[in-house]
Amino acid sequence: MTNTGNGENARVLLSTEDARALLLRSLPPDVADARVLEAMSRVPRERFIDPEFAPYAYADRPLPIGHGQTISQPRIVGMMLQELALKGHERVLDLGSGSGYQAAILAELAQEVIAVELVPELVERSRRVLAELGYQNVTVHQATSELGWPAEAPYDAIIVAAASPRIPMSLVEQLAEGGRMIIPVGERSRQELMLVERGKEGFTVSRKGACGFVPLIGKEAFTAGESSERQTP
Repeated sequence: MTNTGNGENARVLLSTEDARALLLRSLPPDVADARVLEAMSRVPRERFIDPEFAPYAYADRPLPIGHGQTISQPRIVGMMLQELALKGHERVLDLGSGSGYQAAILAELAQEVIAVELVPELVERSRRVLAELGYQNVTVHQATSELGWPAEAPYDAIIVAAASPRIPMSLVEQLAEGGRMIIPVGERSRQELMLVERGKEGFTVSRKGACGFVPLIGKEAFTAGESSERQTP
């Protein structure tokens, strides 16, 4: 850590390692899952943002990644991931994968990650960065008119980083029995995280708190057109 200047206007510049450690210490109790915190500590968030924002890589806030999208606030990422209760053997669908940051953390937590993103430039960029970082258990697909990636269903867990006006049944159907899905549901401007758990005779829904994400585009979701710059991974 370097201290430059004197008095009230002094600036404290943290190394990347110190900034990451400070962020991780700030996340509990919102993020209390040790596996999630350890996975987040291993993923270099700075690789998933534009170089001009690198000094803010470990600020607990979303950052622009272009195309009207942002990389999500780390606290929100951690809170959503811990709701999946991953043990390491799972196949996970990451819908609205954006920069690939969340997919990288999932790759540390699960056996296989199938990521789906709508913006072609983000698909290519995330593929490149994930490959450079050596993540071989992540596949990034260009989104189609269907929600999710039904060709490789069922999934043990689904995480959706874009807001839907309702819980899409097509995604529930892509969950394996005993599977869990975390998804923001509500209006375009404001949503609530919903945890969906699929059982033998249907599914249950639990509310997990307010949030704000870009709209999920497709059947059972929002139509293209109106957009707002909110969070994606």
